[in-house]
Amino acid sequence: MKQRMNLPDVAPDAYRAFLAAEKVLRESGLDPLVRHLVKLRVSQINGCLYCVDMHAHEALDDGETPDRLYQLPAWRESDLYTEAERAALAYAESATRLGEDGVPDEIWDRMTAHFPVADQGTLVALVAMINLWNRVCVPTRVRPPARPVPEARA
Repeated sequence: MKQRMNLPDVAPDAYRAFLAAEKVLRESGLDPLVRHLVKLRVSQINGCLYCVDMHAHEALDDGETPDRLYQLPAWRESDLYTEAERAALAYAESATRLGEDGVPDEIWDRMTAHFPVADQGTLVALVAMINLWNRVCVPTRVRPPARPVPEARA
């Protein structure tokens, strides 16, 4: 599948603004592993191959374990996540799938109970931002870098 557009080439000002927002989120006080889990889970929901690939690799580089990444699509059944991570993931899923009532109070209250106000704001912005990136990368068909296929499967 061929990439349809390179956003930095056709909308460089918008792309630079997106990168500036990313820098602010990355430099916030939010735990980097929570940040990676949220970005990866939202990207899984949205079917964004580029973002799934990127955030899985970044999470591993920052010390995330493969088992937690493997179990992320079924995080509710897993024992590998903290209550704060569960609250962040529940919020991320709900804000990504926005139903008629938006994010239910129960999910919002759970998230706010586990994070200080600054991190709550970061989570809201982070989920919005990764949804933005997914909505750029999926329609424009941005592809992850080529990775070697194991010999036995080539």
